[in-house]
Amino acid sequence: MYDFKSFDLIIDARSPREFDEDHIPGAVNLPVVDNAEFAEVGTLHRTNPLAAYQLGARYSLQNIARHIETHLSQYGNRSRILVYCFRGGKRSKVWQDVLETIGYRVERVKGGWKAYRRWVNEQLGIVPSRFHYIVVSGPTGCGKTRLLTALQDNGAQVLDLEDLATHRGSIIGAVPGKQQPTQKLFDSRLLERLSTFDSTRPVWVESESKKIGQVQLPDALLNTMRAGTTISIDAPMAQRVQLLREEYAHFEEDPGSLIERLRYLRSLVGGEEFERWESLASQKNVPELFERLMRHHYDPTYRRSILRNYPEIDASPKIMLDGLSMAQLDPVARELIARIEQVAVAVET
Repeated sequence: MYDFKSFDLIIDARSPREFDEDHIPGAVNLPVVDNAEFAEVGTLHRTNPLAAYQLGARYSLQNIARHIETHLSQYGNRSRILVYCFRGGKRSKVWQDVLETIGYRVERVKGGWKAYRRWVNEQLGIVPSRFHYIVVSGPTGCGKTRLLTALQDNGAQVLDLEDLATHRGSIIGAVPGKQQPTQKLFDSRLLERLSTFDSTRPVWVESESKKIGQVQLPDALLNTMRAGTTISIDAPMAQRVQLLREEYAHFEEDPGSLIERLRYLRSLVGGEEFERWESLASQKNVPELFERLMRHHYDPTYRRSILRNYPEIDASPKIMLDGLSMAQLDPVARELIARIEQVAVAVET
């Protein structure tokens, strides 16, 4: 596959619907036919292939002319351009022919997006195993994601899987106003992020389960994480409740929507406890609701999960965080980098 960063422009010639499902990182969607045109040409092709090709050619030339005017004018003739479509066929070829006629240096992905997708799957079975991971564990609300941010700000290599997945990794973890990427797009984002790391240095990551919302982590990543260096963090319950109030402010305004997300847990926690949650929500007593949710569901569930995936977790270094603001986490991050990374590298070598 190509070194994508070596190109000045990567053109995805597919329809916007195909682009949204997955695309090469950094690619720009300059479709030769839009969603409606793509469907129209495909429908016509079933009964009259020649007319369909004529219609597709007309749409393609009209759309490419517009893209040249609105987008290509900013690129000089020394620019390197990569173009691809679904299988590397007609849609990318028409782009390549036009651009080469103009004088651009153009390459076309052989096999198109389908070949790229096969390559991503192959790489995700190999690349995650090249790194040593420092796995940050701890109960809900203890600041794991914030600590990862502080670690990254201080120069550590950080793999923030929840950020890539656009999800906070629990039943209430959907990010308001944002959709999760498709599995294919998540895979592309993950591989791109891994490609930025130095394999001689450890990678910090949160102790995630197999699924983050609706996307799944590749087995090679999970298996290598579980063989990594673990640390356990925690924070006082008052601090954890405050963090949830900040991170999930939308539930503070509408606690009823939180109860709806939690409804399927009724059989797990029991009717009496769930009714207590409903009562607290109706009173808009969200701080106590968050605390009970952690004590009666998240903490015991997390404990079972972490012991199953990291049986030696109790032997890990333990850190109690006094505060969860970024200012308070910054010195913690610096100390961890100095202390834990050296141990991780020594273990790896």
